[in-house]
Amino acid sequence: MDLFLLCVFLPLVTVAWGQYSDYYYGPYNYGDNDEWVNVYRQGFNFQCPHGQVIVAVRSVFSKKEGSDRLWNYACMPASQSLGEPTECWWEEINRAGTEWYQTCSNNGLVAGFQSQYFPSVLDREWQFYCCRYSRRCPYSCWLTTEYPGHYGEDMDMMMYSYDYYIRGATTTFSAVHR
Repeated sequence: MDLFLLCVFLPLVTVAWGQYSDYYYGPYNYGDNDEWVNVYRQGFNFQCPHGQVIVAVRSVFSKKEGSDRLWNYACMPASQSLGEPTECWWEEINRAGTEWYQTCSNNGLVAGFQSQYFPSVLDREWQFYCCRYSRRCPYSCWLTTEYPGHYGEDMDMMMYSYDYYIRGATTTFSAVHR
C-alpha cells in the first residue's frame, strides 16, 4: 500500500515542484552591494527591461549627504497570466517638497523610476514609468506596511510572492526634517 501511494504521489510532487519554481523567486539580485542607481544629490532614470516590472526596492538614507537616499531596484518578468505589455508611459511628476500619493493610471504596473534631487528643499521629485499588459491586473490593492517607520531608516522591500506588483507609492514630507 505504501509503495502504491508513493507511485501515485511522486509524479504529483514532481509536477508541483516544477510549478513552484515558476512562481517563487528567492532573494533578488540587486547587483554588487555598492551598485546604486544614483549617487547622493544626483538625478537618475531606472527602467526594467521590456516585459519586466519592479519587484524590490532598496534604499539607504544619509543626513550628511543632504538628507538624500541611495536607491536600487530589482526587476522580474511579469506573470504570463498578464500577457504582453501593450503600452508604457511616464506618469506626471510628483514635485519635491510636497507630500504625494500616486498609482499608475490605466491599470499599469511600475516598471521604472525617474528622480531629480533639489538642494533648495532637500527632497526629490519622482516620476513613475508604468506599463499596461494585455490582460487586466487584479485591482485588490493595498498599501504595504514595509516602509521605513522613520524618515532616516534604511529600506529593503521585496515582493516575496509571484503575482504581487508595485502599482504606486506615497511619501511624506516634513519641512522640519527635510
